[in-house]
Amino acid sequence: MGQGVTEDLRHLSLWWDALPDELRMPLGAAMTGDTDADVAIVGGGYTGLWTAHYLHRADPTLRIAIVEAEQAGFGASGRNGGWASSLFPASLDALARRSSRAEAVRMKRTMNDTVDEIGRVASAEGWDIGWRKGGTVVLCRTPLQWQAARDEVDSMRGWGFGADDIRLLDRDEALGLAGATDVIGGTYTPHCAAIQPARLVRLLARSVVNDGTRLFEGTRALAIEPGLVRTDRGSLRARVVVRATEGYTRTLKGQARALAPIYSLMLATEPLPEDVWRAIGLAHRETFADGRHLIIYGQRTDDGRIAFGGRGAPYHFRSRITADQDRNAHVHRALWEVLVDLFPVLHDARVTHTWGGPLGVPRDWWASCGLDRATGLAWAGGYVGDGVGTSNLAGRTLADLITERASDLVTLPWVNHRSRDWEPEPLRWLGANIGLRVMTSADEVEARTGMPSRRAALFARKIGH
Repeated sequence: MGQGVTEDLRHLSLWWDALPDELRMPLGAAMTGDTDADVAIVGGGYTGLWTAHYLHRADPTLRIAIVEAEQAGFGASGRNGGWASSLFPASLDALARRSSRAEAVRMKRTMNDTVDEIGRVASAEGWDIGWRKGGTVVLCRTPLQWQAARDEVDSMRGWGFGADDIRLLDRDEALGLAGATDVIGGTYTPHCAAIQPARLVRLLARSVVNDGTRLFEGTRALAIEPGLVRTDRGSLRARVVVRATEGYTRTLKGQARALAPIYSLMLATEPLPEDVWRAIGLAHRETFADGRHLIIYGQRTDDGRIAFGGRGAPYHFRSRITADQDRNAHVHRALWEVLVDLFPVLHDARVTHTWGGPLGVPRDWWASCGLDRATGLAWAGGYVGDGVGTSNLAGRTLADLITERASDLVTLPWVNHRSRDWEPEPLRWLGANIGLRVMTSADEVEARTGMPSRRAALFARKIGH
């Protein structure tokens, strides 16, 4: 087992480092020549594995094969913030413009239910994934953020979502959940669970292998064609070929402009003593963020650390992906400064892990999944960092599409959506990094002037929000 996969991957993230030895071991050998299957899946992350999981349950006779360049969970699935959330990158307004108000609401409610589906499967399978459905608190630390939070809750009420979906927090309520500085209010949604993401992806991978799926780790896909996956180890032929490569899609022939790999970086503290946790809160392991434009995200881990991350790393010319980009001293230092600004009690805490990796961003910020029946080519991805939950929905939806099951999932408004390609270089590099600069400067301008950033609002409209 594991031919071609010998690297110790503990350096990838806190999550990989914390895995027990048996979950870090390779689960599949490399391909050793041409082979065939009924369904071929390219990518051994959440999307590909959930698709195999649900396909097997829909039709146990299917011959399923997964091709993974490294080990299952090497990419974002083993490095993310551990938010199993109902977040979807396209807004309700954007969904409604492409479908209808009713369909936009159905999409949101399906995403809400998806959080519970992940917990249900983990419980049924006996997986210890550090699951705690504590919800998400988004703190407001400026009057503009507070106004935006009130507007968001009012908007959600207009869509028919009540206090059991999202509610406004006054200052005392917000501080009761997270004892951060400068808090004037916030919002809370129960539709999120904190997890240990590498445990989920490796346990899921082990499960699908035990189900009979062939997992070819250490086998790099070079190109996807109708009925065929070309790899560095041979060709894999199949009636249906699923592209589940997310931030690594640009490595496939002809796919360089399909998704932009944008880096998100994280750090983790040492396990914190109880007196520190009494000051910080997060007693139910609520995931947390605040209302700034440049995204930050954090959780209280099941072993008592804070795992904290955010955007801020630049997009690299020609969608370059290299291991040295997983760490950026400037960005990691800035993340630490933000975290200590939120929770000064952490000032003397030790940072034990820093890491990062690429996520997949489509040109219009729309996640999608679908199947072209004429070619047998299927796909899912473009989660823009919200893939823990969305990938589960993708796996269920692809299973229904492939087995031709007429479920409610296959008519959701993200199904068979086609995002246009990103611009060629250097326009792609300019656009992605200008967007990053706009959101960074928007927070600075708003803090200085107390006025909303018109540039940030314009950028949001350009990406479909």
